[in-house]
Amino acid sequence: MDNKKNPHTALPSHVGIIMDGNGRWALERGLIRTQGHLEGLKAGKRIVKAASDMGLSYLTLYTFSTENWKRTADEVGFLMNLVIKYLREEREFSIKNRIRVRHAGNREGLPKDVLEELDKTIEITQNFDGMQVIMALNYGGRDEIVRAIKRIIEKNNGFQDNIAQKINEEIISQNMDNPDIPHPDLIIRTAGEFRTSNFLLWEGAYAEYYISDKLWPDWTENDLSRAIESYQNRERRFGNSIGAESSNTTKKEKNK
Repeated sequence: MDNKKNPHTALPSHVGIIMDGNGRWALERGLIRTQGHLEGLKAGKRIVKAASDMGLSYLTLYTFSTENWKRTADEVGFLMNLVIKYLREEREFSIKNRIRVRHAGNREGLPKDVLEELDKTIEITQNFDGMQVIMALNYGGRDEIVRAIKRIIEKNNGFQDNIAQKINEEIISQNMDNPDIPHPDLIIRTAGEFRTSNFLLWEGAYAEYYISDKLWPDWTENDLSRAIESYQNRERRFGNSIGAESSNTTKKEKNK
């Protein structure tokens, strides 16, 4: 991507991706759904590398949602094995490129072998200073907000001490899964769907959206470049009027 085309703008600090279309990709080719997930895994590897090469700071990948448990047991099992495969195969790449891997989502319910591989990668990469890849695994935006509220209550001895008076946006943000990570500037959704699908509901309140008609397995570095160029050509206002100075608001939003 040629950043010289937009000298007045910067790369988004944090990009989130709703990786949609694996099943449709397979069905269009007369293949079983799991083959689509395998190709989606390859696309994930391509985009992580591309994002790192471009200089992005944070990349959140919607890997497995809290709603995905509704799929067949066979498909869920296959997806969990894919997560393990990805973590193992990409560990050396993460080490070489000093990529820090993190998790967003509910650990409860995840298989023991998935947690073991996830924790191993997180521990190995925790001090790396390169791009941070956040795996949204067993993740749901509503679930994250509920868990944040529960953390607040637990820290404040239940409902004592006028807890309701203490709850505000800042307190909730501080109790989300990764409070130190800036809120996403750009959220990408593939496969032409116009839904948030319970992804980063709190953090993505002011994110720009980019919808791609391409199915996720077909995504390449060029697609990521186009999404970022689209973002760079927009004016983020955070509630201000067109042309209003919003740099201070932007700074505050990113520091939440």
